[in-house]
Amino acid sequence: MPFINIKMTPGPTAEQKARFIAEVTKLAAEVLGKNTATTHVVIEEVPADSWGIAGETVAARKKRGA
Repeated sequence: MPFINIKMTPGPTAEQKARFIAEVTKLAAEVLGKNTATTHVVIEEVPADSWGIAGETVAARKKRGA
């Protein structure tokens, strides 16, 4: 029973997240041979000002166009 936790900044629509969950579930079945009925996928949205890359928040990186 895999538990797949995906963290991302907000932005994708509910429809995009639903498709992403479906595709990740299918990928776990194809690559790992896992049962889709027992595969759990959770998307956690982390605010851009609470996520850092290379010592800088994602919000600051987006603001400067990085």
